[in-house]
Amino acid sequence: MILIAESGSTKCDWVLLDTLNDKKLNTKTKGLNPAILKKKELKSIISDNDILLKYKKDIKKVYFFGAGCNTSKTKNNVHSVLNSFFENAISVVEEDTMAAVYATTSKPAVVCILGTGSNCCYYDGKSIINKSTSLGYIVMDEGSGNHFGKELLKSYYNKQMPKELRTLFENNYDLSGKTVIKKLYQSKTPNKYLASFAPFVFENKEHSFIETLINNVINLFIKNHILQYTDELKTVPLHFVGSIAFYGQEYISNQLKKQGLNAGKFIQKPIDGLIEFIKKENAITQY
Repeated sequence: MILIAESGSTKCDWVLLDTLNDKKLNTKTKGLNPAILKKKELKSIISDNDILLKYKKDIKKVYFFGAGCNTSKTKNNVHSVLNSFFENAISVVEEDTMAAVYATTSKPAVVCILGTGSNCCYYDGKSIINKSTSLGYIVMDEGSGNHFGKELLKSYYNKQMPKELRTLFENNYDLSGKTVIKKLYQSKTPNKYLASFAPFVFENKEHSFIETLINNVINLFIKNHILQYTDELKTVPLHFVGSIAFYGQEYISNQLKKQGLNAGKFIQKPIDGLIEFIKKENAITQY
């Protein structure tokens, strides 16, 4: 059996394939980001899943694509956890940008991830080229769920959010200063906490204040990341992956047009496209 995982910081999609490369089972766990979680925590998340536990000895190969897997140290940590849990398997670990690329194209393109975090890269048909180093959710992550959460909280606490939205925001979340500070500075995954506010944005996107907020956030992502690939975009398409991209595609497309750019594909969950790409490219051998 073959196991394929696509993980963000918030959640991880797992798909189990049988010997004929047909989908057998799929399941979900919390996100496994090795840049945030220790090896013990990563293994605990995997171990708590009944399906993964049931088939662990039958799995011969694991393909893991995840947020935070962009350094040799974090990749090795994930390798170690996977190889110790799936004792009869070998593992392949790549960063989440590769999953986004494989899910959208096999040809050169600029591919963006907008989920809990954000990223943007150029795929030349063989490898990924990044024009900037991601400094993570504290400094960067423009356009992400994490970014939207920050902007909502700032507008709420700075009393810039309109009264009717403030009331609605308060009814949906615990916004006591004590709770927010604890979640931000004592939680192991503050980026996930911040991203948990993002649904509020798209549930209230018709409000002029939220519409402005969305456009400002998207424009910042375009300015700081996409426009670094202006030369490449003269000849290749621009694709998007992730929940924020999927739900915000109308705004993204409109703001891109102002820059003379057009959006290509919008994919919410890359796992299905990822599976098909791996099969097509014969990256999975039958066992």
